[in-house]
Amino acid sequence: MATLTQPEIGLTPSAAARVAAIATKQGKPAILRLSVEGGGCSGFQYKFGFADAVEGDDSVAELDGVKLVVDSISLDLVRGSSVDFVDNLGGAHFTVINPNAASGCGCGTSFSV
Repeated sequence: MATLTQPEIGLTPSAAARVAAIATKQGKPAILRLSVEGGGCSGFQYKFGFADAVEGDDSVAELDGVKLVVDSISLDLVRGSSVDFVDNLGGAHFTVINPNAASGCGCGTSFSV
């Protein structure tokens, strides 16, 4: 496990607060996993889920006791990104602000590099 001293990916206060609230309600650890999979309308898609533990090849960013974990393969595609939680008229969801994405879809869940 690599704990990032200069985080290669970040978690906004809004995202950290939402993860903490969901984790408390579900009685789970406050660990949000971000991974990237092939697919989606732009080539790659983001996948979010709660993790029970940090895995061996994960990189970890932490804010206010909440951990964001990313596996080493996915990290190459999201390095320098930030995970945010947005609650607006379009709905409530986690989103990735990815400076590496050359293009993305309208819903913000898929991207290309």
